Amino acid sequence: MLRTETDETKNESTAQSNNVGAVVSVQICPGHRAPMRMLGSAQVVENRGIVGDRHARANGSRQVLLIEEETLRELDIPIGAVKENITTRGIELMRLSKGTRVQVGEAIFQITVACTPCLLMDEIRPGLKEELKGQRGMLARVVRGGEIRVGDEIRVMSDDD
Repeated sequence: MLRTETDETKNESTAQSNNVGAVVSVQICPGHRAPMRMLGSAQVVENRGIVGDRHARANGSRQVLLIEEETLRELDIPIGAVKENITTRGIELMRLSKGTRVQVGEAIFQITVACTPCLLMDEIRPGLKEELKGQRGMLARVVRGGEIRVGDEIRVMSDDD
């Protein structure tokens, strides 16, 4: 698909080069195979995850899953369908390395690993598991808790922060 540069893509390029983006959506998984519940805001607990999310566990590497809205749009996937907790815009999550810290609202997350697509992706759409390889998002643990909201800034932190 040919993509032309619009004001929106210019803004995305600027945000990506500045390591700054925004929260498009926040959601929790209330239980195994349950649909994601969209929230306007959520409380995040240090070394645990998002309050009410089934993946919130102490010392886990999958406390929170972040994915780029741009990826969802490109693959025609609805927000929340791939079980992400935070949908972002304007920041290239898949380029972040393990250990990178990202501030979202009041909370700070540390990237642990790229999320590997599972067989459940093919339940959304046959072949989606393969399509999502290398772009299902990044898993993170909570370094500092706090409130996160739709519209919050997301910022890749430097070593000086």
